[in-house]
Amino acid sequence: MSNNSSRENMKNNNNHRNSIPGKSLFIGAALSGLIAGALLISGFIGSRSGNSLFCSLAAVRIGVGAAASGQSPTPIQLQAILHYATSHVVPQQSLGEVTVSYDVLKTRAPCNFLVFGLGHDSLMWTSLNPRGKTVFLEEDPKWFQAVLKDSPYLKAHTVKYRTQLSQADDLLSSYRSERLCSPSDAYLRGNTRCRLALENLPDEVYETEWDLIMIDAPRGYFAEAPGRMGAIFSAAVMARNRKRSGVTHVFLHDVDRKVEKTFAEEFLCRKYLVKAVGRLWHFEIPSAANNASVAGSNAVTFC
Repeated sequence: MSNNSSRENMKNNNNHRNSIPGKSLFIGAALSGLIAGALLISGFIGSRSGNSLFCSLAAVRIGVGAAASGQSPTPIQLQAILHYATSHVVPQQSLGEVTVSYDVLKTRAPCNFLVFGLGHDSLMWTSLNPRGKTVFLEEDPKWFQAVLKDSPYLKAHTVKYRTQLSQADDLLSSYRSERLCSPSDAYLRGNTRCRLALENLPDEVYETEWDLIMIDAPRGYFAEAPGRMGAIFSAAVMARNRKRSGVTHVFLHDVDRKVEKTFAEEFLCRKYLVKAVGRLWHFEIPSAANNASVAGSNAVTFC
């Protein structure tokens, strides 16, 4: 996963992020508390840390998956607790940003969760969706191998993008002239005519209706980087084409950057923005099939 500082700079320098020990342990403890709260084992976690935030999160953040059903914790949840409680390397998002997605997972897990990007938070996202499907899409094969080496439980795929950040303005101004980019006709698999469509993803991505989509990749901080234009557009298409009941929750990170913000306002829509914390926006997007106002909206624009 990336933001305009952490993983992107880390990968650009071919060296893993050096964290501030005190801050990293604090955040790691708090994140472990989120996971532990979902498992109702706050007593165990509390015994490992005297941090009040850590203990309070473990005590009150309950209701996810295994805890709600009374089932035993999964191996990956236990691995995540141990990892984040002891590691100096923490997720790229702040605790406040992570909590936005966690609050949704609390009510939706087990669910189908698609994450653009693979990183230090991947183990956390998987552990917060116990017995659900959490799939990661990563652009960098070397980074993919490095993360999977340490966390082989993760379900992830490498993907290739056909855009570059330098093309963002042209893609935004020209997509309306292509019928297969329009909200009424857009689709993804095999859609080579719409340059914003992610047309060559693993079949699993197209064959699953995703309840949550997290966009924190691909890289978008230099001209030749893929940028997140296609990921944002494709998330909007997935959400609009949903057949199951309910909305699709889309989380977009790094909205302090021009491209992320502009494409979010064009395709994810301000009217569907329900929460903004730090550099994270949370959208609840209804499907065209289940919402007459969406189905009958202007065929030229998404919003």
